[in-house]
Amino acid sequence: MAENSTSLLDRSRTVAGPGYNRWLVPPAALAIHLAIGQAYAFSVFKKPMGALISGNVDAPAPDDWTAGQLAVIFSIAIVLLGLSAAVFGKWLERVGPRKAMMASALCFGGGFLIASLGVHLHQIWLVYFGYGFVGGCGLGIGYISPVSTLIKWFPDRPGVATGMAIMGFGGGAMIGSPLAVALMAQFKDVAPMGVAPTFIVMGLIYLAFMMFGVFTIRVPAEGWKPEGYVVPAQSSAMITTANVDADNAIKTPQFWMLWVVLCMNVTAGIGVLESASPLIQESFSDTAMGAGRGVTAAAAAGFVGLLSLFNLLGRFFWSSASDKIGRKPTYMIYLGLGVVLYALVPTLAAGASLTLFVVVCCVIMSMYGGGFATIPAYLRDMFGTMQVGAIHGRLLTAWSTAGVLGPLLVNYLRDNQKAKGLTGAAAYQSVFYTMAGVLVVGFIANLLVTAVNERYHVKKGVTVPAGA
Repeated sequence: MAENSTSLLDRSRTVAGPGYNRWLVPPAALAIHLAIGQAYAFSVFKKPMGALISGNVDAPAPDDWTAGQLAVIFSIAIVLLGLSAAVFGKWLERVGPRKAMMASALCFGGGFLIASLGVHLHQIWLVYFGYGFVGGCGLGIGYISPVSTLIKWFPDRPGVATGMAIMGFGGGAMIGSPLAVALMAQFKDVAPMGVAPTFIVMGLIYLAFMMFGVFTIRVPAEGWKPEGYVVPAQSSAMITTANVDADNAIKTPQFWMLWVVLCMNVTAGIGVLESASPLIQESFSDTAMGAGRGVTAAAAAGFVGLLSLFNLLGRFFWSSASDKIGRKPTYMIYLGLGVVLYALVPTLAAGASLTLFVVVCCVIMSMYGGGFATIPAYLRDMFGTMQVGAIHGRLLTAWSTAGVLGPLLVNYLRDNQKAKGLTGAAAYQSVFYTMAGVLVVGFIANLLVTAVNERYHVKKGVTVPAGA
């Protein structure tokens, strides 16, 4: 779009004027991330969508969708999150966050509407296309759209800035889950399980909510810096004052080391997410704890909610801490401490140490969330601010890979152990020991991260357009 365009979506219309308060930007980012974070709550639809014909979640009809078919929806969405972030990252840097946020809102909200038609017609391919493909594109574009903007507004506290936004993605399920349940209950008498109208209402609600972010986001003027802030001299080889463009960034070994770090951290985190509810119920049953003292299904649901809370809080806490202790040491904690804690989980489960088990799982999930929130600041340190949004988008293909690899690995290991007759905590030992091994790989990759060679830097005096 031409620079003199009068469109409200044009980047030039989003440049903040003198005296603009930068703390107004995080709420705009949160509006996007709290909405798209609903993806983490998609599981609340699985049982109702698996009983659209029978009307009974405990006795599906032969033509009802299976759990395997429904699991594909979330997998497609996560894969498209990474792919769309990678493909549209440079476009985002060129056109600015407002136009990208608008695209995200239309895709995410529109994905619900298309999926509702698929549910109404009982055509699962339409749900795959709507929520999975179109909605997944909205996820990816929306996820990265505020990141580079926040980093430019908060050069003095990049970890805090990205933590504030990405915290919203972790908390989106805390809004999306009860909202979906309430709407399905409201509409259950007018549509099978109330799913199709719930999708319509949620699509429209999220579209409207995301519009707040679209029209309140601002970018700093060229050369702006916080009052009293002095650009520091390069204080560490791991924090560059230079810039690397997105095309050159993916040619560096540092990019691929960080790709492995994120992929391993997410793959291991999914191990807890996938196993948390059944593991705590099976390991801390009445048999293990004593009659009437076992963990019930309701208590397990509360445990999963607690994990979601620590996932959210960890995103802000750990990314903020990384501003003080550095990005590489922070990931050493995630991955090194994580190895110990993952290996400890089966022992705690087998020993019926419920309180310690819950504490350890909460710490693990805080570091899982922290890994997502700290990576944009890590990229900023390594590659500069010029195209950090585009570089972040390409790195998120690691999340797509982990989103497929993690569940496959966890389900295979768990089912294999159960086929051998193992039950309770014993059925999950291989899962957590394998995930500890996965984190060792990530730890080694992080250990190998060094400063980017100067030959990849954009040369002084050479101007590279943000989205070139």
